[in-house]
Amino acid sequence: MWQVRIGAVLALVLGLVVGWWVVSSEINQTRPFKLGLDLSGGTHLVYRADTSNLSESDVPESMAALRDTIERRVNLFGVSEPVVQTERGGRFSGEVEERLIIELPGVTDTQEAVALIGQTPVLEFRLMKEGGDISDTSTEDLFEEASVTGAHLSRASVEFGQGAGGLSNQPVVALHFNSEGSDLFADMTRENVGRIFGIFLDGVPISTPIIQEPILGGSAVISGSFNLDEAKELVRNLNFGALPVPIELLSTQTIGATLGAQAVSDGLVAAIWGISFVALFMVFWYRLPGVVAVISLTIYIVVMLALFKFVPVVLTAAGIAGFILSIGLAVDANVLIFERIKEEFEKGDATADAIKNGFARAWLPIRDGNLSSLITAVILFWFGTSLVEGFALVFGVGVLISMITAITVSRTLLLILNINRRGSLSKFIFGSGIKL
Repeated sequence: MWQVRIGAVLALVLGLVVGWWVVSSEINQTRPFKLGLDLSGGTHLVYRADTSNLSESDVPESMAALRDTIERRVNLFGVSEPVVQTERGGRFSGEVEERLIIELPGVTDTQEAVALIGQTPVLEFRLMKEGGDISDTSTEDLFEEASVTGAHLSRASVEFGQGAGGLSNQPVVALHFNSEGSDLFADMTRENVGRIFGIFLDGVPISTPIIQEPILGGSAVISGSFNLDEAKELVRNLNFGALPVPIELLSTQTIGATLGAQAVSDGLVAAIWGISFVALFMVFWYRLPGVVAVISLTIYIVVMLALFKFVPVVLTAAGIAGFILSIGLAVDANVLIFERIKEEFEKGDATADAIKNGFARAWLPIRDGNLSSLITAVILFWFGTSLVEGFALVFGVGVLISMITAITVSRTLLLILNINRRGSLSKFIFGSGIKL
């Protein structure tokens, strides 16, 4: 029995320590909860990617590269927990289009958000068409489609060499291609010696050199009229944001911080009232075991909140709904346990035997019910969108933790009481409902 009592004391102490850490870290904002776009406010952007110049087989890889590039870009600017994902949509004409979905929590200025993404440059190397004249005003019609793009760029760096106008010791931007880009760039320069090719940034030619000889080293130099700061900014943008395909803004949606704060406040009030009524019902109906259930439920909630902070989990309204649903399952497990214990008491078992046998009988239905819930959570997470994934993740983890706390904490606390139910007071506190 002393081992059980030590375990119970450790569980209570651990619950108090973790609860203190959760509260203090939130008050001091040392490790606050990370809230999603619908709770913290922010901006939702939808872009269409122009994949018309790509073969169908190259589209998935290019869209994945686009997503990774934009994610690095927004992370570079300090946006907390951005969500960047791709999806395939359709138009009324039946044409399929590739879209980029971007959620920026905390960024409620739409123009700032659009500028954040729009600053990302599209780098292209395009040969001038035969018979073209660089003095013409329409550069778009002068050059062929891009054969080498930012998708083939490995890194960029600032160097000093001969810049525009023949000036020496001017900052230039050195480009270093990946293996595929090196081969493409070598083929382009080898087969087109003497031709002009343009280096385009966001559709604007920033350099139009003549190919003097094949460039086989996998490197190129942009020698525009840069000062040092401009060259550094261009290098930073190219390293963290050279887009493999152009994107066009389709729609924006802004969720104000006030609306998000109101949602958090309303959700918190609803959770407090809901948990309070459940706790009162459990104490009224199951008496002493109900008190034990409330303690077990409190430890479960504290552990879940600590996980939200420690992992950390980005909390959305859907995720909170999954958390509250898992609380309901934790209560359900305790109800099953107490009903089985009551049946054991009615058979005349002693208190300790009734508790042990009641838990043993309740374990199988608790296991099967929670297992079916876990299967549902896995399916939702595997096939659902990002919103559904958040619900499924929190719900699944909650089911596991609630099952552990219901079986271990509740059982341990009941066993250490060591109360003989043969007395009238013991019968009352171990009774249920309106019966002794």
